[in-house]
Amino acid sequence: MTVRRPSRRQIHLAAHFPGVNSTTVWADPRSKSQIGFSSFEHLARTAERGLFDFFFLAEGLRLREHKGRIHDLDVVGRPESLTVLNALAAVTERIGLAATVNATFNEPYELARRLATLDHLSGGRAAWNVVTSSDAFTGENFRRGGYLDRADRYTRAAEFVAAARELWDSWTPDGLSRPFAHRGQHFDIAGEFTVPRSPQGHPVVIQAGDSGEGREFAARTADVIFTRHGTLEDGRAFYADVKGRLAKYGRSVDDLKIMPGVSVVLGDTAAEAQERAAEIRRQQVSPQNAILALEQIWGTDLSSYDPDGPFPDSDPVPESSITQGRTRRGDTVAMAEKWRALSREKGLSIRQTVIEASGRQSFIGTPEAVAAELETFVRQDAADGFVLVPHLTPGGLDEFVDRVVPLLQERGAFRTEYRGTTLRSHLGLSDPAGKE
Repeated sequence: MTVRRPSRRQIHLAAHFPGVNSTTVWADPRSKSQIGFSSFEHLARTAERGLFDFFFLAEGLRLREHKGRIHDLDVVGRPESLTVLNALAAVTERIGLAATVNATFNEPYELARRLATLDHLSGGRAAWNVVTSSDAFTGENFRRGGYLDRADRYTRAAEFVAAARELWDSWTPDGLSRPFAHRGQHFDIAGEFTVPRSPQGHPVVIQAGDSGEGREFAARTADVIFTRHGTLEDGRAFYADVKGRLAKYGRSVDDLKIMPGVSVVLGDTAAEAQERAAEIRRQQVSPQNAILALEQIWGTDLSSYDPDGPFPDSDPVPESSITQGRTRRGDTVAMAEKWRALSREKGLSIRQTVIEASGRQSFIGTPEAVAAELETFVRQDAADGFVLVPHLTPGGLDEFVDRVVPLLQERGAFRTEYRGTTLRSHLGLSDPAGKE
């Protein structure tokens, strides 16, 4: 499927707060608190100064474990996303505020109310990144711990979103409240919703996932899909596949924005940028992190292996529980063979292979080169925009906003001002019609 667009399509940009992941370079002296409000405020204000569409927070419902111990990155804590975004609504004016909230361990009435409240407090800037879980380890923190079969997670999520939209639509645009009733497989609720219709009708719905189920869920339900793909060719294939699913749900190609998560490394010259990027990846993938990444695929203790040495000859252990609270990477046997083949082909050690194979899509180069490449991805239907994932908290977007955004604006590929007040207006999405 080829999607026709004008040559100067506008790029959408969002900022992801890096949080507890292997992206952040902790050793850098500029790396600050992951839970202090000043960190959230700095990154959100920088993104707003850069006229980004939205600011995006991830979620963690349980501290992850590896080999029975708390995962090192989780010791910094994981604050609740909507609480943080409600505070950010008071210190920002236009940028959208997106929270990742799990549809498996929440209930429609409660979450719809919290999201509608954020949408009112922010003047129509709220978004919900819908994620799911079949993880019994995480579920132990909840009353129905581990009850949900993996096959049911998207079924529940789709009904959850539908129920939330029914609640948001139970108030008419002119302020009349009506009783609601939802009867379904997963939810049987009725009553009256307490929050009037919000400034943008419904909060924007984001979906993150790359499986066939995830793509279908996004095509049916989402306004934005947050994904990852490593090359222009892969991006175009994903874009065509997901956009091609929209028509069966009565949706147009403009009704869903595809925004992969990416990193950006800049330099005054191409060589300087490559050198900086290589150093960042070495810091992100320490010897210990390289072995940890390998253990997550192999599902067994590999601490005796030299990260600067060769790969194990053995295959991964199926259904291993060595890592808890983190999704294993699909077909681990196939992943292991792929990494071993890369190691053999290029003569790479374990650590070198992890560095090369596990990096997020990166744009590396001078500001001019990065601006041109970002526009190429959008013009060639590999993306509608990008979610930038910086390697530093909270100043990781400063250089991009100062050096790349003005070049995108000069190219006519990015806005020079916010033209609306709601997140839907930033994304070019129509407001839901509502019910009279």
